[in-house]
Amino acid sequence: MQQFEFELNDEFVELNQLLKLNGLCESGGAGKMLVASGKVKVDGKTELRKTCKIRAGQVVTLGDVRIKVHAGN
Repeated sequence: MQQFEFELNDEFVELNQLLKLNGLCESGGAGKMLVASGKVKVDGKTELRKTCKIRAGQVVTLGDVRIKVHAGN
């Protein structure tokens, strides 16, 4: 499993943007399509809300990729 650490510098990041920022898709629109496909999980549960707010402490998975979000400085 490939693992990423994402440093969050704001209160939250939208799910589709998180996928884009970690290089899992080319654009926010492509991220929305990935979420709509039902392949993205947040904290182990399938997430279908494309702009779901992801906060520090949450874990997003897509296939064999895991993104752990933590608070920045």
